Amino acid sequence: MDIQEKLKQIQCVIFDVDGTLTDGSMYYTAQGDFMKRFYVQDGMGLTLLARAGIEIAIITSENSPIVAARAQRLGIKHTILGCRAKKQAVEELVQKLNIELPYVAYMGDDINDEAAMKICGIKVCPSDAVSVIKTLSDYICTRAGGRGAAREFIELLLDAQEKSNTLPIVW
Repeated sequence: MDIQEKLKQIQCVIFDVDGTLTDGSMYYTAQGDFMKRFYVQDGMGLTLLARAGIEIAIITSENSPIVAARAQRLGIKHTILGCRAKKQAVEELVQKLNIELPYVAYMGDDINDEAAMKICGIKVCPSDAVSVIKTLSDYICTRAGGRGAAREFIELLLDAQEKSNTLPIVW
């Protein structure tokens, strides 16, 4: 089955955070606080994905209140923080959602995503993912992590499913 046919069947998209929804940079203050930078177009893409009725999950090895706040702001219901066993987390999530693994897409960028990606129907990565993840991926975005890669994939998915990738303008 080609990727367009697989995309038509996707019911859930799982995103890694660092290097996928962010550019992978971590900013530290002299007081030891840290910050992450999220790209607003990726956030709008996640909103469009949710409005299209596709389940969204975030799985990250970081136990970050920043990620929790971003997920809450975007209305993402399935947020798994501090996860060291991403494959197991994916298996538990799909069981909870009653979705089969071939109908799940996973976007990751580094070796800690590899096992989880291998069990999903579609594997996606940003353009700046490590080589082992690029080799594994069904689709390599032209955009980098935290710089539109998530939005690029979301638009590809919504187009394949003939779902809107726009919102009504409300001012």
